Amino acid sequence: MSERVNPLANLDDFSVKPAARKPKPQLEAIEQLAQETGFPSRQPVRAKPAAPARKQRRYTTGRNVQIPIKGTAETRAELEALADELQVPFGEVLARALMALRREMDSK
Repeated sequence: MSERVNPLANLDDFSVKPAARKPKPQLEAIEQLAQETGFPSRQPVRAKPAAPARKQRRYTTGRNVQIPIKGTAETRAELEALADELQVPFGEVLARALMALRREMDSK
């Protein structure tokens, strides 16, 4: 039998030369060229938040049922204001409002 030829044996013949680095252009020159040609900047424009950031509410209450309801922005703001004033979660505000409504209906 003949001996197998190593296909990678001649790889030492190839020498890899590092590519010559080109100097980076000056940032001022790039800005001037962009201004002259009317090329717009691609830098992101930071948008201001539309509404003030709300603080996070985290309560351990044992409530585990979601009640998704739709309302107006004013209703949501009033709910948040009451929850902040009472320092209770939204579910507690709803429970108290329902109890007050029940008392009002029973007194009539």
